[in-house]
Parts: sequence; structure tokens; C-alpha cells
Amino acid sequence: MKILVINCGSSSLKYQLINMEDENVLAKGLVERIGIEGSILTHKVNGEKYITEQPMEDHKIAIKLVLNALVDKDYGVIKDMSEISAVGHRVVHGGEKYANSVLVDEDVVKAIKDCAKLAPLHNVPNMIGINACKELMPDTPMVATFDTAFHQTLPNYAYTYAVPYDLYEKYGVRKYGFHGTSHKFVSIEAAKMMGKDIRSLKIITCHLGNGASVCAIDGGKSIDTSMGFTPLAGLCMGTRCGDIDPAVIPFLVKSVGMSIDEVDTLMNKKSGVLGVSGVSSDFRDVLAEEAKGNKRAELALNVYTYRVKSVIGSYIAALNGVDCIVFTAGSGENSEPLRRRICAGLSNLGIVLDKERNNVMGKPAQISSDDSKVKVFAIPTNEELMIARDTKEIVEGR
Repeated sequence: MKILVINCGSSSLKYQLINMEDENVLAKGLVERIGIEGSILTHKVNGEKYITEQPMEDHKIAIKLVLNALVDKDYGVIKDMSEISAVGHRVVHGGEKYANSVLVDEDVVKAIKDCAKLAPLHNVPNMIGINACKELMPDTPMVATFDTAFHQTLPNYAYTYAVPYDLYEKYGVRKYGFHGTSHKFVSIEAAKMMGKDIRSLKIITCHLGNGASVCAIDGGKSIDTSMGFTPLAGLCMGTRCGDIDPAVIPFLVKSVGMSIDEVDTLMNKKSGVLGVSGVSSDFRDVLAEEAKGNKRAELALNVYTYRVKSVIGSYIAALNGVDCIVFTAGSGENSEPLRRRICAGLSNLGIVLDKERNNVMGKPAQISSDDSKVKVFAIPTNEELMIARDTKEIVEGR
């Protein structure tokens, strides 16, 4: 069985074609600047890149070019489209309705559209990708995998905000959480590396990229996560402020004279590590500036790592202990100094890194010392493979 995984952004599209017999990636690629001048498709097969530059006014044209690349006589990996058994789509927001991946039907389409008000920058292009694939591949099953689904096991006291309850009942104002596909994947991989049944483990997963979140997982189920009603909540991130005093917002509107839209842009795109450091949202740049003696860069990194450490500590309390901690995503997988700083001073909680083991990038590894009571791992995330696994299971179970 071959599964095509599609992840549509507002002007981009990532894809992988995976052979589920051995979970080998046959081809993958990225389409950039959809609907913008300079549209480009980068198709990768066996380490080789094949570039297509031509106007792509919408996602349907982009997906058509992706399908053409997959069957191309020179660099294609399948003979015709009938070899694709199903398409798995990443969808950011599924609201409360879906706790698992689902086969796309009219009800699912309606739910994705209804949730667009909660994630307009994500659900709208996600739906565009589904519609384009349905039009181009009408007989191929489509599966939606929601970033929010994994967190639907949160207890009500963890997802309920202390605001008038009718705001939840009428408008769905509550914590939803995101990055669920990533948290689910690396927690499963960590259990495998420990040689234990995930149902017996308490795991904390740290998805640390430009967007970042931490998840507390008990017996394979999410019981709390740091993102909330939107992906703005929780940790300090690359450009997002994370948790702040809510009174800052009316202060900026009334006293500083900013509009709501300006505050929204400030909190989402101009804050976080970028806002504090004044340097960049890229941790490599900020670390380099810190090494030169830039005190604001140092402060930004301390703010960031302190927030992650604080959430880890609170989730150890929520779980009543922890068996392992996992670092994943761009910085989590690749940044030795950030992992070191986050774990520094946690030895009383049984968390001790091994200096040499921690010097690892982009591959699964135990980075804790032998005498650490809590195992610590760096594990590359693979959301596409998780989506493909869910898609395979659903299609085979029809």
C-alpha cells in the first residue's frame, strides 16, 4: 500500500509518498509561493532534487504538478495514480468532534469548515488541499488527521478556562492543544526505545520548533498540553509571546493606542525570542549573538528555556512522576545547548543529561546519563509517517 501525505499551508504544500510495506519514503517535496510570483516545486527522490518553476495560481494546480512529478517517466516513482491507495491530509483544528483520524465525508468537511474560525490560517488551506485532491483523485479515499485530536483525552479540568462557562458552551472557548500528531509519534517511538508498553509509561514530550509546545502523556493519552485555544498560548516561541497577563492586551489597546489587529500581529509575529532578543526567531542566530556577548540574546534564551523547564516541572506534578522526557522538532532534535539549559538544575527530579550523548543532531538517541532516574531522548518527529499510519489503518478497516 502506498499513501500520499499532503500538508497544505496558505501558500505552500509539503508532501510525501510512503510505501507502507516498509514505511520507506519513495518521494517527497515542497511547493512554495502558491498564488505568488515565483512558484516553485522541489521534488526529491533518493537524495536527488528536481525543480519545476512555473506559475501556480492555486493549490489545485500545485497538487496536479505534484501528481505529475510522482508519475514522471524520468524521475517518477509510480507508473500511474492507481498505485496510490489513499491520501492522508494534515488538518490543524478538529475541535471537540474528532479524537482520531477519520475518513473524509460530508460531515468531516463541514466540521473542518466550522473550525476554520478557530484556525483560519490553517484550516482554510487544509480544506483547499482536500478539495483539490478529491477533484483530481475522485475514487481515492481521503483521510483527515487533526493536530488537535490527540489532546481530546484531556480531562475537563485541564481544558476548561476560568471564564463564564457559557463562553465554552456557545463558542467553544477552551484549551484544544496542537502538535498532537508529533507528540503522539515521538511518545510511541520513546516507548519502543525503552522496550516498554506505552500504556505503562508517563512521558513528557517537548516539541520545540519555531512553534513550541509540551505535552504530558499518561499511558499513551494526552492529559495536558501547553498550547491552548490557539497555538499562541503556552511557551515563549520563535515569534509568539506564549502565556502573558491577559491585561496586557487592553493596556496596549487603551494606553498605547494599538488596534486589536496590531496587538494580534505583535503577539504572533513580533514577540517571543525575536521580540526579546531583537535579533532573530532562529535559535542558531540568537545563540551566536549570545556568544558575542549580546545580553538581550542571552535574556531571550533564558526566558525561553525557563518557560520550558517550568512546564516540564508542572507536568511532572500533573503526572505524579515521569519515566521519560522527549525533545523533538527543529530545536528539540538539533540543539544541544538548548536541551542542556532546559535540563540544567533538574537533577533533584532525577533528570541528568550525559554531555557526550547530548551532542547529537537529527537522529534518535538517549541523551540522559546511565544514572539518570528519568530517561531523556532526542527523537526526530515524523508527522507524515504518523498520518500515513493512521490513514492505512482507517482505509484497511473500512
